[in-house]
Amino acid sequence: MSSRSGCSFILLHFRFIFVLIHHPPGVVNNFFNTKIEFLKGVGPVRAELLQKELQIFTYGDLIQHYPFRYLDRTQFYRIAQLDESMPYVQVRGRVCGKELIGEGRKQRLAATLVDENGDQMDLVWFKGVKWMLQQLKSHTDYIVFGKPTAFNGRFSMAHPELEELSEEKQTTAFLQPVYHTTEKLKAHRIDSKAISKMMEMLLKVAAPNIQESLSPDLIDQYRLIDKRSALINIHFPETVDKYNKAKFRLKFEELFYIQLRLFRQKVVRKADLKGQVFRQVPTLTDFYKNHLTFDLTNAQKRVVKEIYTDLTSGKQMNRLLQGDVGSGKTIVAFISMLIATDNGAQSVLMAPTEILADQHYVGLKKFADTLGINIGKLTGSTKTKERRELHEQLRSGEMKMIVGTHALLEEVVQFQNLGLCIVDEQHRFGVEQRSKLWRKNPRIIPHVLVMTATPIPRTLAMTLYGDLDVSVIDELPAGRKEIITSHRFDSHRLRVFQFIRDQVKLGRQAYIVYPLIEESEQMDNYKDLMDGYESVCRAFPELQVSMVHGKMKPQDKDYEMQRFVNNQTQIMVATTVIEVGVNVPNASVMVIESAERFGLAQLHQLRGRVGRGADQSYCILMTGYKLSKDSKTRLETMVRTNNGFEIADIDLQLRGPGDLMGTQQSGVLDLLISDLAKDAPILQEARAAAQRILQADPQLEQAQHANIRRHIQSLSANTVNWSRIS
Repeated sequence: MSSRSGCSFILLHFRFIFVLIHHPPGVVNNFFNTKIEFLKGVGPVRAELLQKELQIFTYGDLIQHYPFRYLDRTQFYRIAQLDESMPYVQVRGRVCGKELIGEGRKQRLAATLVDENGDQMDLVWFKGVKWMLQQLKSHTDYIVFGKPTAFNGRFSMAHPELEELSEEKQTTAFLQPVYHTTEKLKAHRIDSKAISKMMEMLLKVAAPNIQESLSPDLIDQYRLIDKRSALINIHFPETVDKYNKAKFRLKFEELFYIQLRLFRQKVVRKADLKGQVFRQVPTLTDFYKNHLTFDLTNAQKRVVKEIYTDLTSGKQMNRLLQGDVGSGKTIVAFISMLIATDNGAQSVLMAPTEILADQHYVGLKKFADTLGINIGKLTGSTKTKERRELHEQLRSGEMKMIVGTHALLEEVVQFQNLGLCIVDEQHRFGVEQRSKLWRKNPRIIPHVLVMTATPIPRTLAMTLYGDLDVSVIDELPAGRKEIITSHRFDSHRLRVFQFIRDQVKLGRQAYIVYPLIEESEQMDNYKDLMDGYESVCRAFPELQVSMVHGKMKPQDKDYEMQRFVNNQTQIMVATTVIEVGVNVPNASVMVIESAERFGLAQLHQLRGRVGRGADQSYCILMTGYKLSKDSKTRLETMVRTNNGFEIADIDLQLRGPGDLMGTQQSGVLDLLISDLAKDAPILQEARAAAQRILQADPQLEQAQHANIRRHIQSLSANTVNWSRIS
């Protein structure tokens, strides 16, 4: 594998798939690639709508459009048993009369249903009145399904589903699937019920073509039902037990194939991608013995050792470094860069914002200057003359280290020998952006270290980053005190302001963070930054107040930040632009206004802006009295713990993986049925199974793995989720 192609492989590791074995001709079953328009009852018009609205193009796409919930049609209620709190219920009874009430557009159809006990309820239709009047038969028995509501002691159902009662229907009970649809589809009469009918039609013709995709030993070991039964019972469960077995089988398969793909990529990368060997460490030894003014924590020492092992292995390093806010990732990054410098290679540290890049540069420059190492900074604000000098020094190899932002990705930025790429807060960069950086060495792929201060829950890390080696700094530097967090209501504001005043008298500084930059109609009940700034200035006339927000010009923002860093201002009023990377050890108070508006991970990141010095620090979460259940959970969690990994797990349960890692993540995982917040035990089992199989049979050549091999052969080259039917 050439360096360039290897580079593309590694970087597009979520979008690009390494198919294990070439397709032998004639093996792939093309039934599930049949276009959806050829399914009876669909046709070209409906097919186009399904493609645009739900991305359903083929039989395979439709059969894996799983229900997101089910309506319980397993139980019949008598009218006397009804309760308004019930979501949907079904009742057997006779329609004894019907009448049109009102005129014109306000006309409605009302009918009376009487059950076997003689109790009555009303059935009402406001739309499709004339059509329903023709369909509804008086003195006929029906099964009625809908949401019961009560008015003046009498129950009614608006727009219920009706089915004429027959001998067969007398005892029929089932779970009715409910499918995701859209308003546009509903306008064209493709609602959940219509999708259900399509699914019924598809399963009839698909059943003989559904092939087993797991090996017999996995099916036996985990007591899984076969693939055909699983697909039938996930859409139309015969019993609750069969539904549970179908759900487990499909979740296990999905997570198994995700892990198999990641392990396989890891094996291939380690086997095929060579890396520069960095054995020499004289400058690092000098730095560690003579210039490092503090002791590394045991966690930092462990991580440095893991990185050094990678850099001397001759294989390309691809490592994720997780560390909670303030855990000391930057010094680990610098030590890694020193190892590259000692071996004649250049290194890059890329950050998502200028503020963070500046902070890294200032922090590293004092060390680099002490050691006589040429370090530079390249951001959007760098002047043209400086840029030319930087470009020249990087090409000649005179500059050994560079810190910067997206500006580093420009084509004009070239290196003599780029050996190490470090990306901070890497989830803020797209895959393609990062790949531009790796391609800056056409001869041999640089080593890669991606860092995040956003703790990633274990289940998400295993699924998103399962092909990376993971290091964790799970220990704070000595002398750091745990931040004391409290929740206060708006009525306590005067006391909070007095607390800030007392802290400033002790020589400390404070942040006050607001969620919005300016008022919007939807959120006018939340603190607006401008109003907040004015009220803070009025409350603290004796103090200097800075303000920073995302709409400011970079130079204005930097000027205000610098005033705060130099203690020329005592209070910083800001939006979440200070969420990542701002380091002011003297700041000891973080007040977060309208804290219920923030996600848990964001609250934790903001809290991490204080507690960076030796003084006791405080985080105060301000809210109104009206709080949702999730908001209460977030606030209680923040008050209870400072552990970022525990917070990340709770955040995953509250928000789900899609929100947690940003909009790109749903495309990255392409999950069809699994839920990483709830399915950790299944993920653990699936991961162990995938690892076991690849260790025993790396090429999947053994007869017992024929089903797995055949399934992977059937996939298209850009399939992200290997459990997909193709």
